[in-house]
Amino acid sequence: MQIDETGCLDNVRFISSPNSDDRPVGCAINLLVIHNISLPPDEFGGEGVVELFTNKLDPGAHPYYQTLHGLKVSAHFFIRRNGEIIQFVPCGKRAWHAGESCWRGRTRCNDFSIGVELEGSDATPFTGMQYATLIALTQALQAAYPITDIAGHSDISAGRKTDPGPCFDWERYRAALSAAS
Repeated sequence: MQIDETGCLDNVRFISSPNSDDRPVGCAINLLVIHNISLPPDEFGGEGVVELFTNKLDPGAHPYYQTLHGLKVSAHFFIRRNGEIIQFVPCGKRAWHAGESCWRGRTRCNDFSIGVELEGSDATPFTGMQYATLIALTQALQAAYPITDIAGHSDISAGRKTDPGPCFDWERYRAALSAAS
């Protein structure tokens, strides 16, 4: 895997999200934020996440979707249960994934982070394919950007967010990253 000069990952499906904008000038990308998402909640394989990130989610398609009506969010990458990656925002742009957030005394984490959403929930273990893909993606991002920290959404939005949740195996992820470097 490689990130090209436009901030896009080679050989993955790209679906442009309007929920992004320019990063502040001179702001280095040094944080990777890991999330989980499933739409409807705890259901996998559908197009709900794609529709949410592209502002095409029909609030009448599921009762939960009514709570998301008008929400403008995105992430740079979405990793499905089978390991497929969809990119929504080039890395050089600011995706709207972190919301109100703070990391090591810096607020507005969207300014200096890349957001990766794993298809999942707080109550469901992630798949081996997702870990393998996330590790390869993390390595590609670390090769392209000065990423010094990796955190969960719950770490940067404590008390407001819980993802990637208790089923995300941080030890497995960090050990695999260490072994691969």
